[in-house]
Amino acid sequence: MQTQKFQTVRNDVQVLLEEAQNLFVQAASATGKKADELRAKGDEILDQAFAKAQGIQSYVIQTGKEIATTTDDYVQSNPWRAIAISAGVGLLVGLCVSRCGDR
Repeated sequence: MQTQKFQTVRNDVQVLLEEAQNLFVQAASATGKKADELRAKGDEILDQAFAKAQGIQSYVIQTGKEIATTTDDYVQSNPWRAIAISAGVGLLVGLCVSRCGDR
């Protein structure tokens, strides 16, 4: 679900940036009032893209904090299990690194 949300926001921002780029290209070839209108619309689209990016950044930060809190709670309630898991992961990483060093 989170991956879908990230992908949707990424696609939305990409579309908005492409629209803004097209408007700026048109504005470069236009003159006078039309150019000013196109630049203003491009600025508005860039502001929308920036707002969406800030929204997803806030969401990611909040989700990260929730994951950190959940992990901390788990480690506090199961310290020996957390130590065993950490040792197992460390052993696997060590084995992988030593095999890569042998080549």
